[in-house]
Amino acid sequence: MDIRNNMPLMVMPAMLIVVEVLGILLALPMQAAGVAAFEDPTSVANPFIFLGLLLAFTLLMLGLIKIGGKKVILGLVALSIFLTFYYIFWTLSAVVLGVSSAAFILPIAAAGAATAVLFLYPEWYVIDTLGILIAGGVASIFGISLAVLPVILLLSLLAVYDALSVYRTKHMIALAEGIIDLKTPILFVIPKKRDFSFRKEGMNLQQEKEERGAFIMGMGDLIMPSILVVSAQVFVPTPALWFISVPALGAMAGSVVGMAVLLKFVLSGRPQAGLPPLNGGAILGFLLGCALSGSWGWLMIV
Repeated sequence: MDIRNNMPLMVMPAMLIVVEVLGILLALPMQAAGVAAFEDPTSVANPFIFLGLLLAFTLLMLGLIKIGGKKVILGLVALSIFLTFYYIFWTLSAVVLGVSSAAFILPIAAAGAATAVLFLYPEWYVIDTLGILIAGGVASIFGISLAVLPVILLLSLLAVYDALSVYRTKHMIALAEGIIDLKTPILFVIPKKRDFSFRKEGMNLQQEKEERGAFIMGMGDLIMPSILVVSAQVFVPTPALWFISVPALGAMAGSVVGMAVLLKFVLSGRPQAGLPPLNGGAILGFLLGCALSGSWGWLMIV
């Protein structure tokens, strides 16, 4: 591996760690604000509900791409991004300002401004910066909403689904190409050169890897392993190193190892399923962290 030419790849593990730490930092404020995706975090039905909603959304997006429903796609994505920003900013406002009119108005204005910037100026550094905030917020919301066992089940199901959708049905590749063509800001763009402009040049996954101006990474590749990190922090009480619990640190370390494995395959130039190594690494790292700290009480939480 030529480290100099592939230095942009080193950014991806760093982005993953930032998202995981951000998810942990947002967890307590999210809990205090009462933000939750599921009423019962221990229910094993939750992963199947999550997967069902994901499949439905994917099918909807693919259908819209096929019929040329560009405006509808952009509208749905914009609404989803706005709501995610709103929950993040509302949580922070509620913690800082308490329940007040300002805590209600400011999050709407901030979410609207952030969403507008993403769509009006979809340059790679704008997408990546605000994307990290989105990923950290989503990871925090689902991390506090799902106990560890449902998260492990969810990550396992998603890893299998991701592999099938990339290598067998290939519909995830078609979805990625459609999203990139529309410059929809729900992915991460890591340029190979400083003068690369995603806004002007875009990306073509059909090009040879040497001809592409940037590496592309799905937002879910950073969100999914981070959900386990947050869940481990919230639902597995154990002594912490600094402010992160040992099982959560194990999940973080495992996800970074999984990222290293993924990057080795990314260099082939072919689209890769990110969740099998990322989710698998996070799960194995979490289990190692539990073994080191003797934290196995979560096995009884069902």
